[in-house]
Amino acid sequence: MSSTAAEVVRLLTVRGETLAVAESLTGGLVAAEITSVPGASKVFRGSVTAYATELKHRLLGVDAALLAARGAVDPEVAARMAVGVREALGADWGIATTGVAGPDPQDGQPVGTVFVAVDGRWRIAGDSASGGKVEALRLNGDRAEIRMESVRSVLGLLLKELTGEQTGNERAQDTERNGGF
Repeated sequence: MSSTAAEVVRLLTVRGETLAVAESLTGGLVAAEITSVPGASKVFRGSVTAYATELKHRLLGVDAALLAARGAVDPEVAARMAVGVREALGADWGIATTGVAGPDPQDGQPVGTVFVAVDGRWRIAGDSASGGKVEALRLNGDRAEIRMESVRSVLGLLLKELTGEQTGNERAQDTERNGGF
């Protein structure tokens, strides 16, 4: 269990929010990291490991034309995966991983090309096509190292969104609860 995963679970618990995960190259490692945290069942809705490209379309709603044109290793695909899993599993937050762990390139992308994404309720209502935030990664190392760094990166991206959003919100809520302005 990583401290990042523990902090994500803690913040989601405090906020009363839930999380869903869509994974490709990480093959379930993100879900395993989250569920290794005691109390994760309060916030973790579930995950979809859509390793095959057609499952990204069928289970997560990624546009088939986008997948045909750009392949699965694409920032927009990552964004749509995060949106799709959040909507499919009824969560407040969705995170996603897609990329090339090796040993061979895929979809014209070199080994180590990874996109991680987060989608949350802060997104403009009705704007589900665009998705949330995406980070492009260029990772070095062997297959296992690329996959583990992808896990760390997507959890870090979510934590950044949670703490960034919490800073203003929590302070305002605390002030209201304590009778301040």
